[in-house]
Amino acid sequence: MGKEHTFQELIEITKGVFREFEKVEQRPWTVEVTMMELSKQIGDLAKHIMVFEKYYLKEREENPNYKTTKEDIGDELADILYCLIRISEHYKINLEEAHLEARRNELKSLKKEPSF
Repeated sequence: MGKEHTFQELIEITKGVFREFEKVEQRPWTVEVTMMELSKQIGDLAKHIMVFEKYYLKEREENPNYKTTKEDIGDELADILYCLIRISEHYKINLEEAHLEARRNELKSLKKEPSF
């Protein structure tokens, strides 16, 4: 495992990847295209979790299309985060601050005072 990164460092790394893809992609990744990709990635994550948790019939466990690992689940989560970062960049939203604000609001709704 490599060096640990802050959330903002991960966002900057991801933005660098965006720029590299923009050099070779045949069409721009609009926010609409990103939403389609996000939907696809969420579906992939759901399938991996359902397979991992043995939701499907036992016979499917023999099918190579129904094999998965925690690493596969992690890969799908990373792809979803990539899409979320692309969307937040499109709308110029500080994703870290938006996340913290949402958690603060949740705690307040539970009559708890956030400590962050």
